[in-house]
Amino acid sequence: MTDLTPRRRMLVLAICCMSLLIVSLDNTILNVALPTLRREFHSSVSGLQWTIDAYLIVLASLLILAGSTADRIGRRRVFQTGLALFVLGSVLCSLAPSLGWLVAARVVQAVGGSMLNPVAMSIITNVFTEPRERARAIGVWGAVVGLSMAMGPLVGGVLVDSVGWRSIFWLNVPIGLAALALTAVFVPESRAERPRRADPAGQVFMIVLLGALTYAIIEGPGRGWGDPAVLGAALAAALSLAGFVRHALRAPEPLIDLRFFRSVPFTGATVIAVSMFAAFGGFMFLNALYLQDVRGLSALHAGLYLLPMAAMSAVFAPLSGRLVGSRGPRLPLVIAGAATLASALLMAVFDAETRNVTLFLAYVLFGIGFGMVNSPITNTAVSGMPRAQAGVAAAIASTSRQIGNALGVAVIGAVLAAGTSGGRSGGAGFVDAARPAYWVLAGCAAAVLVLGAVTTGRRAARSGERTAALFETAEPASGGRHVTGATTR
Repeated sequence: MTDLTPRRRMLVLAICCMSLLIVSLDNTILNVALPTLRREFHSSVSGLQWTIDAYLIVLASLLILAGSTADRIGRRRVFQTGLALFVLGSVLCSLAPSLGWLVAARVVQAVGGSMLNPVAMSIITNVFTEPRERARAIGVWGAVVGLSMAMGPLVGGVLVDSVGWRSIFWLNVPIGLAALALTAVFVPESRAERPRRADPAGQVFMIVLLGALTYAIIEGPGRGWGDPAVLGAALAAALSLAGFVRHALRAPEPLIDLRFFRSVPFTGATVIAVSMFAAFGGFMFLNALYLQDVRGLSALHAGLYLLPMAAMSAVFAPLSGRLVGSRGPRLPLVIAGAATLASALLMAVFDAETRNVTLFLAYVLFGIGFGMVNSPITNTAVSGMPRAQAGVAAAIASTSRQIGNALGVAVIGAVLAAGTSGGRSGGAGFVDAARPAYWVLAGCAAAVLVLGAVTTGRRAARSGERTAALFETAEPASGGRHVTGATTR
């Protein structure tokens, strides 16, 4: 695909960014609609958590499978299938008669969404092969995340207040259909030189692990931590983790090749992604409820309050991409960790949400942190690996984001539910209940700051080079079975 014209490459980037926009926009819009869903369906906090986490769990469980399948049977083909399923799931969400049906429709959305972002990133990686050009393209990719943050709360507020919460899912339909048509015309087909085999056992272990762990965290406060269902879910998660690791060490081509984690930058990027997106998921969940349920704002006004955070993310995401291209990932990661930590500490120590000036300052700082973190995560994940592994490496990075997001919503929701279980649901009660949650977010931000500094030095980079060499030397020893490099048509 290196013979594509610059204009064609930019068109491919734009099409891939359209898929990222609808997936990212969907979650930021849904956060603004949570209080409306609670009133319409008479839902508990745990019910609201499931509308988000059912999507994220399925997405995280299938991302790696989607990436490796795309490397094997064709990235464009899988990308188009994902767009079609995501549009179908969006239509079903808009028609859901109850919270249970909405959660089920979100699962359909997630199956389609799992085929979009990692596959799109793999397409971008194979189209933009020059390192600096690739870093800039990934910077644009990261800017779209910021754009979705900027648009999501505001567009969601307008739609929820004027048309109703169902309209937030209608928005995906024209964008998804346009991306589907443009993909057929402009995106070339490509495959990995040596496609990976499916790993059904590893896939099952991952689904059970994420589903059981999330169930235990979400349902624990309501059912009680000693409830048999909660204990059984926790045990199932522990056994699945042990089974997953043991299987990955023995299987010839496991779902996640644990050799990836011999690379210090790759491991650091993975943990940073989990930590930062846990902070993001928890932060958005807390503030969507606080602004509407405690301050009594409408969905539109809540979206306007969140705009400073979203605007900073949109501004700093492309800057992060340029910094990664010119100076490497360390500086943007350190800035991301420091800004996010300052935001969380404002909430945890100074109750920043109780005053507009400090609330907006916390939102600005969090937006800067979130905007700076995406490009270095993605660039580190894919740049140290052979291009034949691009789909899997990008899928692991995306999986880490979604796992973090799901765990953030689950853990922060559980902390909030435990704090408000005694009936303290008013303004002061919510602030008191949220304070421990913000300390959890501060811990996540501190992890980003420390790992961003430690895992991006020269010694860490050499471990990445050694890890990439393992895959380069292993590929010729695959029995001579090769598919045409990056088939293009």
